[in-house]
Amino acid sequence: MKNLDICAAQYCSVAGDLNANIDRHVQFMRHAAKQGVEFLLFPELSLTGYEPSLARELAQTPDVALLQPLRELAKQSGMTTVVGLPLRQVGSDAILIGALVFAADGSQATYTKQHLHPGEEAVFSPGDGGALLNIKAEHIALSVCADFTHASHAQAAAHAGAGVYATSVLISENGYPHDSGLLEDYAREHSLGVLMANHGGPSGGWACAGRSAFWAPGGKRVVSAAGTGDCLVIARRRQGVWQGQVVECSATP
Repeated sequence: MKNLDICAAQYCSVAGDLNANIDRHVQFMRHAAKQGVEFLLFPELSLTGYEPSLARELAQTPDVALLQPLRELAKQSGMTTVVGLPLRQVGSDAILIGALVFAADGSQATYTKQHLHPGEEAVFSPGDGGALLNIKAEHIALSVCADFTHASHAQAAAHAGAGVYATSVLISENGYPHDSGLLEDYAREHSLGVLMANHGGPSGGWACAGRSAFWAPGGKRVVSAAGTGDCLVIARRRQGVWQGQVVECSATP
């Protein structure tokens, strides 16, 4: 079993400001690269914040040039990076909750949220998910928030051969006990490593819980942010054993 370094970027989005968030994503990516991270996961809609009322005007196509600095840095650092934003497809009016994957080899993939929370359908359309990622021979399955509340989603990931289930979320203080319990259950029931990247501060009117975390296969919580705020929650596998580290993110890398 190969060594592996994966990371949840616990991130406080600037509401509705793509340019500011791109700059801050670059800072986070540089911090993570210095830590030797090979897979970096940002929260749901990290590039805009969870702002449904702004989603239609902020939505981008997957190939938008605005995100080129993130693509280039992912390739330069050899760190596959997953960022969140509202997506529109060419020739369609539908707006999807998307996760763009900027791979270490310069390629790009898209994951779109399959299951919507009640009320999200007023703005967003259900997506189609996405393929497993391959990081150093480890298969990683993506999910976005409400996807993981459907037990069949994690089960399908395990059956497809995933070793890690990586979920980009917005989880509130009130929802955290229940939702983190579900993720722990998936780690135990399906022998999955489970990585969760949550917002580190308020977004879209929600008081987000932070406490991004990683559970090892079997259900043990290896590492978690203590609360809210910007940080990297890193899980490192060495000789088959998972260890954790939390790194605070300052304004400059």
